[in-house]
Amino acid sequence: MTEPAPWSVWTRPRPEPRRRAPGVDQYVAAALTVADAEGLAAVSMRRVAGDLGSGTATLYRYITNRDELVDLMIDAAQGEDPLPEPTGDWRADLAAVAHALRATLLRHPWLAGEMTGRPSLGPNSLRRSESTLRAAAALTPDITLASQALSAVHAYVLGSVATQQAARQAEQRTGLTTEQWQRSVGPYISEVLAAGKHPMLARRVLEAEELDPDAEFAFGLDCVLDGLAARLGH
Repeated sequence: MTEPAPWSVWTRPRPEPRRRAPGVDQYVAAALTVADAEGLAAVSMRRVAGDLGSGTATLYRYITNRDELVDLMIDAAQGEDPLPEPTGDWRADLAAVAHALRATLLRHPWLAGEMTGRPSLGPNSLRRSESTLRAAAALTPDITLASQALSAVHAYVLGSVATQQAARQAEQRTGLTTEQWQRSVGPYISEVLAAGKHPMLARRVLEAEELDPDAEFAFGLDCVLDGLAARLGH
């Protein structure tokens, strides 16, 4: 069985850019621009090099392949914002973790799908992991439970962001805003409700307050944190 190649993107020295040639950070920034606007599938070594007016061979001098480029993109995205300052209040600190992660994921719609598999091991990602684990450790000294609590918070954030991004994608796909779509299906929904077979749905449509995504997120996060407090005796 062939042994896997040693991890290299974080340990290999970066060569200095040649005169007037882009460096690694510029290539990564260009790749982030493409991914944010068009999705991760649009990112290729040729595309990124071309957007910077560079030859693909020059890009390969710094970055071995597309997988390494994506790793660098993930880590760059993780390092864009300063880490929340710990307060020692586990609830406030985990809430700050959740809000910071949500902001990063909304800024980079492709990123959530890359954070659900193997963890990123770049320097920014490791610093963020250390900071978030410290926040969870204020909830419980048991590192296993702290990790599980953090996973629960992360899972909630990923799910909430996925819902919000799906709404954005539907708007882009159909060309209709949420309000325009609601008006377009209004006559059909009115017929459904008038039939009287879905009384709870009728109450939801007619009586429930429509909350903005920030309020929805805050409510769900409070529920998660309440659950952690109840489960772990806080």
